[in-house]
Amino acid sequence: MRCLVGLKDFRVNDRIRAREVLVIDDEGVKLGAIKTPEALNIADEKGLDLVEVAPNANPPVCRLMDYGKFKYDQKKKERQSRDKQHTVEVKEIRLRPKTDKHDIDVKVRKTRRFLESGDKVILTCFFRGRENIHPERGELVLNHMMEQLEDLAKIESPARHQGNRMSMTLAPLAKH
Repeated sequence: MRCLVGLKDFRVNDRIRAREVLVIDDEGVKLGAIKTPEALNIADEKGLDLVEVAPNANPPVCRLMDYGKFKYDQKKKERQSRDKQHTVEVKEIRLRPKTDKHDIDVKVRKTRRFLESGDKVILTCFFRGRENIHPERGELVLNHMMEQLEDLAKIESPARHQGNRMSMTLAPLAKH
């Protein structure tokens, strides 16, 4: 009996191997330690399944339940928890040392939107040709952007020059 992703494998009905099991009925009342064939008869009379919920206990603990409904509820809970999760994406904003003030303002607005939605942002400044001689200009552009985003972001990794690019990673501030 293989269950779908994330669900634990349970032994059900005839797959229970123990001679004697501790049975809990559908209302949560302990019926005590009962021989497995007898417990299966009780489950059959009530129209339920005998499900081994604690196989390592001595004797193993089994519960009377509708196993199909139980699996359905478990999948539903798992799906809901997955829907509520927000995966943090890393967005990249590309700049140049000679990027104009208005263009930087547009990129700041875009970066703000990314940070407000909870994503991390990598600010990357590309250098071409002789621009490589003046990395401080790229650092000025990155720092200027960071100053405008101080209320929303913290620097996760400071500006680093790697080859013909300089990059800085920003993470959103924790929401209160």
